[in-house]
Amino acid sequence: MLFVAVYGGKKTTNKMTKRLSFILMACALTVAAYGADTLRYTLKDCREMALTRGTSAQTKEEMRLAAEYNRKAALAAMFPRISANGGYMWNSKNPHLLANSSELSYGTATVNQDGTASWTWKDGATGTIPDAVGQTIADVYKTVYDKLTLDLQHVVVAQVGITQPIYTGGRLTQLYKIAKATETIAKIESEAKHDEIVYAVDEAYWRVVSVGRKKGLAEQYYNLLCQLEKDVQEAVNEGVATQADLLKVVTKRGEAEVKKLQAENGLTLSQMALAQVCGLPLGSVFQLDESELSNISLPAVDADAAVSNRSELRMLQESEKIAKYNAKLMAAGLQPNIVASAGYIYTNPNADNGMSSNWDGTGFFSAGVVVNVPIAHADDILRYKAAKHAANAVKLQTEQTRELLTLQTTQANQKLAEAQQKIALARLTQNNAAEVLRMAEASYEAGMITASELMQAQTAWLAAATDLVDAETEAKTTETQLRKYLGQL
Repeated sequence: MLFVAVYGGKKTTNKMTKRLSFILMACALTVAAYGADTLRYTLKDCREMALTRGTSAQTKEEMRLAAEYNRKAALAAMFPRISANGGYMWNSKNPHLLANSSELSYGTATVNQDGTASWTWKDGATGTIPDAVGQTIADVYKTVYDKLTLDLQHVVVAQVGITQPIYTGGRLTQLYKIAKATETIAKIESEAKHDEIVYAVDEAYWRVVSVGRKKGLAEQYYNLLCQLEKDVQEAVNEGVATQADLLKVVTKRGEAEVKKLQAENGLTLSQMALAQVCGLPLGSVFQLDESELSNISLPAVDADAAVSNRSELRMLQESEKIAKYNAKLMAAGLQPNIVASAGYIYTNPNADNGMSSNWDGTGFFSAGVVVNVPIAHADDILRYKAAKHAANAVKLQTEQTRELLTLQTTQANQKLAEAQQKIALARLTQNNAAEVLRMAEASYEAGMITASELMQAQTAWLAAATDLVDAETEAKTTETQLRKYLGQL
C-alpha cells in the first residue's frame, strides 16, 4: 500500500542518494511486515464475500421467500378447503326424557333409585283392580322410561367437511393480486440490497486503499523530515545553521509523526470496517489489490431507461398497484358473498336408529349454500373512498420520485466527469510538486535555500500527493454510485 515518489533527475550528491535509499528501505520493511502468508483480496473477492456471508442479503432473501409463500396462500384461498373435526365428551349422568314418577288415571308409576318399579293406587281404586295389574303397569312404564333414557355418558362426534367460495365480490382475486405485487416488491428489495451491499463494499474497499496510500505518504514525509533533521543537526554542529533552524525541523517532524500515527490508526479502523461488511473477523489481516484505482471509466448514460429500471421507482409502481387493488378490495365488501359447503357427520350415540350407543349406525351427509348481501354498510363505503385517495397519493409520489431520480442520475454522471478532470489536474499538480521538491533538494544541498524553504516544498509535495489519492478514490466511489443508479452493478 506504500507509494514511493520518484522526484526525477539524477542524484549527484551522497546525501540525496542516502536520503532516497533510506526512504526505499523504510518502504520495503513496511511491505515485508505483512508477511508472505497475508491474504490478498480483489474488489471482486470482497463483493462475493459480502453477498454470501453478510446477514443483510440473507435477511432480504428470507423476506422474499415469505412474500412468495403469502402469494401462494392467497391463490390457495380460491380453492376448496377440506377439514376434519372430532370430539369426545364424558357426562356423569344420562338425560331421561320421562319423569321418574308419572301420575296416570288410576295411580302413579314410579321408577325407584335402585332401578325397580312400583305402583301406587289412587284412593278408591284399591281393591277394585288387582295389585298385579298395577305392578305390570309400573313395569311397562319402567321399560318405556329406560328406552327414553339417552346413553350420553360417552359422546363421540366426527365430521369431515369441504367449503368452497363461489362469489366474494372479487375479494379473493384482489387479495391474490396484492400478494403478488408484494412478492414483486420483495424481489426488487432483494436486488436493491444486492446493489447497496456492492456499493458499501466498494466504498469501504477504496477507503482502505486511500488510507493505506496516505499512510505510505505520511511515512515518506516523516522519513524525509527525519533525514532533514539529521542534516540540519550536522549543519548546526558545523556552525552553518542555527538552533532555531533545528527547532523548526524538529517541530515539523513531530507533527509528521502525529500524522503518521493518525494514518496508521485510520488504516486499522478502515480495514475493520471492510472486514465487517465482508463478513470477516474484525481483526483480519489482509492486503488489497490497488491496480484498478487509476482505471476510471465513464459509462454510457441513458437517464430515462436508467430511471425506469431504478428499484425505488419499480417498488413505488408496485405500491401503486397495491393501492388500486386495495380500493377494489374495499369495493368488494359492498358485494354479495356466496359460499357453498358440504360435509359428512358421524356421532355415537347415533341417531340413525333411535339413540343407539353401539357403533353400528351410519352418519349422514349435509350440503348447503350461504348467501350474504350487505345492505347498509356505511363503513365499507368510507373505506372504499379512503382507499381511492390513497391510490391517488401513491401515483403522485411515483411521478415525483421519477423526476428526483432523473436529477440524481444526471448529477452523478456530471460528478464523475468532474472527478476525472480533478484526477488529471491532481496528477499534474503532483508531478509539479515532485519536480519542485527535487529542485529544492538540490538547492538545499547547494546551500541556496534554507531548511524552512525545503520543508515548504516537502509539505506541498505531500499535499499534492494526498489530493491525487483523494481524487482517484472519489472517482472510483462516484463511478460505483453511477453504475448503481444505472443498474450496472
